[in-house]
Amino acid sequence: MEVERTEHGRVSVSQGALKRLIVEAAQQVEGARVRRPRRALRVELRGGAARVEVELAVRRGRVLPEVAREVQQRVAGALEEALEAPVEAVDVTVAEVL
Repeated sequence: MEVERTEHGRVSVSQGALKRLIVEAAQQVEGARVRRPRRALRVELRGGAARVEVELAVRRGRVLPEVAREVQQRVAGALEEALEAPVEAVDVTVAEVL
């Protein structure tokens, strides 16, 4: 995915690298696991901003909206730091309770 163009060429980050960053950030949240990252995780960069869709499995006993909000914050922060670009949205779906 192209991140930016400079006078010397373009700067790109692979889908795999972005997905790995997102998975690591999301799974820092206690009780959260990204479900099938290859299929249940989408990331795109458009107009210089990132947009993410991620499905989670959350450990029983956790407050589901609380976990989802914390994942949103962690993922957005990790992407903003790594890409030096704004994050338009991190859409989280809790798809499973473990």
